[in-house]
Amino acid sequence: MTDPIADMLTRIRNASLSKKKEVLLPFSRIKFAIGEILHKGGYLNGVERQQTDDRERELLLKLKYDQDKKPSVRGIRRVSKPGCRIYVTKDKLPIVVSGYGLAILSTSKGLMTNKEAKRQGLGGEVICEVW
Repeated sequence: MTDPIADMLTRIRNASLSKKKEVLLPFSRIKFAIGEILHKGGYLNGVERQQTDDRERELLLKLKYDQDKKPSVRGIRRVSKPGCRIYVTKDKLPIVVSGYGLAILSTSKGLMTNKEAKRQGLGGEVICEVW
């Protein structure tokens, strides 16, 4: 697997379309941080780090649905890829779905949403967009 973040986003997209309650994936700190941002943004019900018997760590994401059983994650897209990195300045931060969605950026102060980066006056690499 050359892009574990794209794999994570694809697993979230596929699980939400097939109405799964949880997604289990290999653990990494950046995936955990992305999961925490999605949880704070209201797209997930929870993010848990799990330890299995053979010292393998896993990440459990609990998906969120509304009353009509439609997924909270309507769309999720990888922006910056290993072959083509996308960087933005503080003046050119992305606006996702007229402000209803969020973009996750990797900045000098860690991962944050486009709204937090705008408040702090930071730019960085655009990891993904969620709406």
